[in-house]
Amino acid sequence: MKLRKYRESDCEAIVSLFYDTVHNVNIRDYSEIQLNVWAPKSADFKGWNKSLLETRTAVAEIENVVVGFGNIDSTGYLDCLFVHKNHQGEGIATALCDALEATANGVITTHSSITAKPFFENRGYKLVRKQVVERQGVALINYVMEKNQVI
Repeated sequence: MKLRKYRESDCEAIVSLFYDTVHNVNIRDYSEIQLNVWAPKSADFKGWNKSLLETRTAVAEIENVVVGFGNIDSTGYLDCLFVHKNHQGEGIATALCDALEATANGVITTHSSITAKPFFENRGYKLVRKQVVERQGVALINYVMEKNQVI
């Protein structure tokens, strides 16, 4: 596996990976209706690309195929961390998170899914609060979590 910076040419693969991961991995914790509003079939590629370019975005590849990605902004907000449904449990999320956390100094905050909460807890993130986020009238539970990162 190789980690590298995001390129605009990655956008389609990343959006596809996001959709497939949410709909195949997070299905154990969220309903189909919730998954459809979280990761709809149609995507705003321009919006995704803009967001990924404006943050520190790391991409994981195996044999030139995108298998994971994550991003963190300048305030320490870890926005996305997703690994391809066929590459779960291979250490890809750990490698991505290590790389992203290494760029932050201070408090790192994430809004973790139910599915990812144990991963972040194992990395030393502490639960700040459970929250309900509404998308298109559908309630989704996630967790605001923080970790103090001192470089």
